[in-house]
This record gives sequence, structure tokens and C-alpha cells, in this order.
Amino acid sequence: MKIKIGTRGSKLALWQAYFVQDQLAKEGVESEIITIETTGDKRLDVTISKIGSKGVFTEEIEEQLKSGAIDIAVHSAKDMPSTLPEGFELIAFSEREQAHDVLISHKTIDFNQPDLVLGTSSTRRIAFLNKHFPHVNTVAVRGNLQTRIKKMKSGVCDALWLAYAGAHRMGFDDMMVHHFDENEFVPAVGQGSVTIEVYRGISDEKKALIRKATNHPETEQCLLAERSYLQIMNGGCSIPVYGRARLENGQLTLTGGIISLDGREQVSQTYTSSPNEGPETGKKLAQYVLDHGGKEILAEIRKQQAED
Repeated sequence: MKIKIGTRGSKLALWQAYFVQDQLAKEGVESEIITIETTGDKRLDVTISKIGSKGVFTEEIEEQLKSGAIDIAVHSAKDMPSTLPEGFELIAFSEREQAHDVLISHKTIDFNQPDLVLGTSSTRRIAFLNKHFPHVNTVAVRGNLQTRIKKMKSGVCDALWLAYAGAHRMGFDDMMVHHFDENEFVPAVGQGSVTIEVYRGISDEKKALIRKATNHPETEQCLLAERSYLQIMNGGCSIPVYGRARLENGQLTLTGGIISLDGREQVSQTYTSSPNEGPETGKKLAQYVLDHGGKEILAEIRKQQAED
């Protein structure tokens, strides 16, 4: 049996694909890596929110899954839309890396600096910045991590705001100049985990082997809760929703919410349940957020984005 692995071609995406390949090899499964360019890779001239929130990094890969050109697709879990197209499913989640955000830079960063500019195109990060450090400016810096670092060093910005997991996997720990407290700057749903997507028709034998080799049950329980929340919120890359689940002392704790683009309004809540009740807890959290002001925040965000 040979598994054809589809992935984007950036160094980070390939790191993830090679990681999955290594996990499969430990189970004696041969695999081949096939790189695919996505809309998100081609459209570097605009922010993700301008391209559209769904399928920016997945659509072309899903076409290859559907055609049978690849057996599985490897993604960052945080890049996956809240709802997948018909026939597609996520069957495995790798053990989660630390999920918080960091700044990487080639110089010391002082948040009190009046002309500080941070590189990010994430609406969630910009909204949190507007809440906690409203005087700090941002600029959209897109491309693979190495390209963004070159742009930063050329003077486009003072630092890049990134997920710790990606920066760490690429070996940039020595450039991390600030670690954000994830209780205040709650990460994106799925951040820190690698997920595997398949299309219906894949054999039960292949699916079972892939899950055995790559799935981390505790992480899966957390991400199923987070993604259940995200699905009800209908969140994507252009909406500043966030969610983080943890397993502690045999209980699942899920924190999530939404924040307005200007950072002035925020609705958050935390629920605890048994690990197996994660998806129901996610739905409960989403309903709370929507009923306590989240619906109005969402409507205002979509109105602003339609006008831009």
C-alpha cells in the first residue's frame, strides 16, 4: 500500500507533510509527497480576508483529493474552514504544539514605542492589538515565512506576529522576542495541530492505518470541540473568532469568543465538560456568544468588510 500525500509547497507545509510521512513510515506504510499551489499561495498582493475566508489554502488540494490524484491532504488545522465541502472529512489531528502566538524580530520590541509596526493580516490578531495596544500599527505581510522575514528586515515592519508552532518548526526560536499570553490573546481554532483531510471513497483500511499512525486522541477531542464552536459561528480567516480547548484532570475546558475589529467589543465564555461531550460543548459556547452580543458583532464585521 502506498499513500499519496498532497500539500502546499512552502517549507512549513512540507515540514508538516514530511512529519506525516515519517509517522506513516513507523507503521510500515510507504508514501509519496505531491505539492499543490493554492489560491492563498498565488494571491500575495491582498490580505486573506479580501480573497475570501473559505478554502483559500485548501480548494485546489481538495480538487486533487476528489479526483483521486492524492489520497490524503495535510494541512495546518487552523487553516481549515469551519465547514468542509460535501464528501470531505478530517480524520486525524497530530499532537498539538504550544498554541500561543509570538513576535519574531531581528531587534528588541517595545510595545510603548509610538511608531511600532507589526506584520500580520489576521483579523483576530489585529482586533486583539486594537484592544490591548491601540497605538500600535499593523501591515499585511504575506508569503512564506522566509519571505516575510526578508520583508521585515527590509523595513516593512518591526516584527512579525505568528503562531509559535510554525515559527518553532522552522527553527526561528532565537528570533522570538515576545510570547503572547494565550489567556488574553486566545489563539485561532486548531492552532498548533496538523490535520489530515480525505475524500469519501478512501478505503476503510487506509483510513484506519492513517488514523493509527497520525491521530492524537487527546488533541482530537480538543479540536472537535473547537471546530464545533467555529462551525456554528460560521467563522473563517476573515472573522476574528477564537477558541482553545484543553484537557485537564479528566475534564475538557473550552474557551472561545469573538472580538470586534476595533477591539472595543468582546464576548467570551468558558465551559467545562467531559472530553466526549466536546462537540456539544462547542455548540453551547457558540450559542452563548451569539446570544450575548456576538450576533451583532458578526453583523457589523461583515458590513465593514463588504464596504472595504
